[in-house]
Amino acid sequence: MTMRPAFDDIYMELAVNLAKRSHCIKRHVGAVLTRDTRIISIGYNGPPAGTHNCDEEWPDVGCPKDSKGGCSLAIHAEQNAILYAVRNKTGVDGATLYVTLSPCLACARIIYSMGISKVIYLNSYAEYKGLPEDEGVVFLNRFGVLCTRYSGTLNNVTHMI
Repeated sequence: MTMRPAFDDIYMELAVNLAKRSHCIKRHVGAVLTRDTRIISIGYNGPPAGTHNCDEEWPDVGCPKDSKGGCSLAIHAEQNAILYAVRNKTGVDGATLYVTLSPCLACARIIYSMGISKVIYLNSYAEYKGLPEDEGVVFLNRFGVLCTRYSGTLNNVTHMI
C-alpha cells in the first residue's frame, strides 16, 4: 500500500519549491494559501510584476535599499499570495497559509486583518534576522491566529533554500 502524503507536507513542499522562483538575491521565500484542502493562491518574494528583477538588474548587490535599509522593491511571499487571491476576487477568510519563513510583523498584521486563520511556517524569521523572538508569530498567536512551525517531513524537495 502506498503512503499518501499529508496535505501539510504537500503544501510546504510546494512553498519551498516556489521559493526557488524568487529573484531576490538575499533570501528566497515561498507561500501557499489554502482552504479546505484546496490551493487558492501562491506567492514568492520579489518585486512587483512589471518592475525590475533584482538578480538580473543588480546581480551583485540586489535592489536599492529604502530609508530603513530594507529592499525598496520587495513584496513578501505571503503578501504576494494574499494580493493575488484578492485581485482575482478569491476570499481568504478562514484560509491557511504555508510559508517558508515565519511572517514578519508587517505581514502578520496583514494576515490577521485579512481573516486568515492559520499559518504554518518552515524557518524562523527571528533566527534569520538575529532577533530575540518571531514578532509576527507572537502577534498572530496573541490575536487568535494559530501560527506554528512546520514539523513534517519534506520528501519531494530537491534542494532546500
